[in-house]
Amino acid sequence: MREYLLVMLIAAAVTFITSGLCRRLAFKTGALAKVRDRDVHTIEMPYLGGLAMLVGVAAAILLSWQLPFLGRQALVQQDSRAVLVAAAVICVVGVLDDMFDLPPLPKFAGQVLAAGLAVGLGVRMLWIPLPGQTVSLDGTASIAITVFFIVLCSNAVNFVDGLDGLATGVVGIGALAFFAYSYLLTVTQDLTRATTASLITVAIAGACLGFLPHNFFPARMFMGDSGAMLLGLLLATSTISLTGQIDTSQLADGSGRLLPTVLPLILPLAILALPFLDLVLAFVRRTYAGKWWFVADKQHLHHRLLERGHSQRRAVLLMYGWSALVSFGVIALGLVGRSDWQPLAVAALLLLFAAILLVITLGKPVDPKSRTRRGDV
Repeated sequence: MREYLLVMLIAAAVTFITSGLCRRLAFKTGALAKVRDRDVHTIEMPYLGGLAMLVGVAAAILLSWQLPFLGRQALVQQDSRAVLVAAAVICVVGVLDDMFDLPPLPKFAGQVLAAGLAVGLGVRMLWIPLPGQTVSLDGTASIAITVFFIVLCSNAVNFVDGLDGLATGVVGIGALAFFAYSYLLTVTQDLTRATTASLITVAIAGACLGFLPHNFFPARMFMGDSGAMLLGLLLATSTISLTGQIDTSQLADGSGRLLPTVLPLILPLAILALPFLDLVLAFVRRTYAGKWWFVADKQHLHHRLLERGHSQRRAVLLMYGWSALVSFGVIALGLVGRSDWQPLAVAALLLLFAAILLVITLGKPVDPKSRTRRGDV
């Protein structure tokens, strides 16, 4: 655990320091977020926060290879090396998009390229759990599903990156939840504590922690597509690597429940529940309106919260709460006591708490003119 804590602190410190340098670079290169109709910022903001996070994650992972505990695990080094290569590629694609506003097709091709590199270097989905059995994937199916999953997660994070600090905090919370699950899983199953999933997720959490002071409202810089796609890829690959290092037969709890086995795959979906929900709603909304799904609009979840009268800061904090509720709630369902009534009780409490939050956050609209907020939109 101490080595994981060191990895997180290194990722946070390097990201925090590098963010200032990337901010200056963004101004010099013209990598700036223009003010558009669908945006909530009112002045041009520098991008390249994703580049700073990549440097932070890379520094943390390179350090881990030199540590006595993590450095002895050849599989962890092999998988984390593959993740770093793919992360660097997708971050470069994001930087190019931040600077030159790439068309959708080249941007998608870059995402597929990064996912393909991860697969080619050994990070693959090896199994899919089904009721009563676990299906092993052959080569073609493994490649296709892995690439699809990585691209899907990369775009999901990009959809939620609409308010100061929103994507950074949501992914950071989710990464901490995933780290807690992967680490506790090795403890409860008496497995090796050194896994790629734990390493990558704790590095993500550190990078988000280091970038948040630059990105929280009022933000001084944005992560841009370079950061959103990077975080999505890192979360996806951490999940995929877990399927190759954990024996699914060891996850059964003797009750016949599917949840302990399927949890490694559904956890990233729970972590990115809000981004995925936003993505699905946007697809349905835009398709129904006769538009392409990638044509941006101003009807995302965070836009709706602002319309309800919430300030930027409050809307972001509310979405932090939703993300923590879902991600840590799913972990609780998987790791809580083995008897049947305990998970049901936890689920009932979580649903009750979620209902209360929804009532509070989506209650009677507030007239924006009646609010007094310093510099808020």
